[in-house]
Amino acid sequence: MIQISPDSIADRFMRYVRIDTQSDPNSSSHPSSGKQKDLSKLLHRELLGMGITNASTDEFGYVYASIPSNSDKKNIPAICFCAHIDTAPDCSGTDVKPIHHRYYDGKDIVLPDDPSQVLRMSDSPYLKNHVNSGVITAGGLTLLGADDKSGVAAIMEAAMFFIQNPAVKHGDIRILFTPDEEIGQGTAKVDMQKLGASFGYTLDGGEAGDLEDETFSADGALVAIQGVIVHPGYAKDKMVNALKVAGAILDALPKKEWSPETTEKREGFVHPVAVNGIAEKATIQFIVRDFTVAGLQQHHQRLKKIAEDTVAKFPGATMEYTSQEQYRNMKEVLDKYPQVVAYAEEAIQRAGLTVRKESIRGGTDGSRFSYMGMPCPNIFTGMQNIHSKLEWIGTKDMAKAAETIVHLSMIWEERS
Repeated sequence: MIQISPDSIADRFMRYVRIDTQSDPNSSSHPSSGKQKDLSKLLHRELLGMGITNASTDEFGYVYASIPSNSDKKNIPAICFCAHIDTAPDCSGTDVKPIHHRYYDGKDIVLPDDPSQVLRMSDSPYLKNHVNSGVITAGGLTLLGADDKSGVAAIMEAAMFFIQNPAVKHGDIRILFTPDEEIGQGTAKVDMQKLGASFGYTLDGGEAGDLEDETFSADGALVAIQGVIVHPGYAKDKMVNALKVAGAILDALPKKEWSPETTEKREGFVHPVAVNGIAEKATIQFIVRDFTVAGLQQHHQRLKKIAEDTVAKFPGATMEYTSQEQYRNMKEVLDKYPQVVAYAEEAIQRAGLTVRKESIRGGTDGSRFSYMGMPCPNIFTGMQNIHSKLEWIGTKDMAKAAETIVHLSMIWEERS
């Protein structure tokens, strides 16, 4: 029987979340923040301490390791398990104070460092699954970092299990921890040849049993506006303020559709994320999301027309519209390798859970890995209320994620 201790993985997880690894979207360095390497170095030391002699970390903050096959079979594909070490820029990750509520009783959890932060079952119904089990929160002033240090902890706990249980048969297992996933740079400097895996799984999902084989396809878009600048004291009938043009474009966007706050399920959206500039020139950055490339193209056409029609109302102003591919729906690749998802479904069931197939309204490192030659769906870890002060995770979910990794490795060995 494969069994991982919730208390053991909780201790490991709490050790990791105390390390500030927040990535920086305004940085052009790799990693975007040097402090991410603090966790990379710790993971490297812990892997070596387990007896995994080929563990390494590099200048970019990636951690690589492998556990050699212990099977007599020679044709087992090398399988990678991946999680990201950074936390989101959306909420402070400095001085995280994790609290292990060992026997959650179902009542409201008031976070002690800011009593206005209250975790309620009415707001987070999934808490019902964790009554009389362990729940971990932060203190109330920061995010927790379950996204994705729960994935890191699950992979590390599974690695320890394999080292301590050599009779459990598996093929070559690759371990990868990436920086900067939260700012879309998780695969920017990865060495795929060094990694050497045929297939992979990210551990970066939500409720226990969740298996995600589809993501958004994603683009960025930039509207660059050129105004007409003259001395403001003599500007009558001459000046065209690019900032006001930008404001008019934003005001022209639909109010009740086509945005993150008005869409769900398989609906795509266009989302302005930054406005910069001066009276002479300004830019608006957008993210564009849909589950199909055709949908993306329709969004671009619509957004460009809105911008052009608005700019036309300001004689003398001009604009330029550019787009950039960010990532694509991994399902287009995964459908070519159905065993990758099928084995994950079986592993989750062997761990005693019901599989829930989900589509991610976002992306993971696996989205890019799938197009870099390593088909890579996403597996649950239990993380909830991510990127917020009310982030939490159930310890039994993390333990089940680690057990799923073990079962999945065994299935690849059995079926090869």
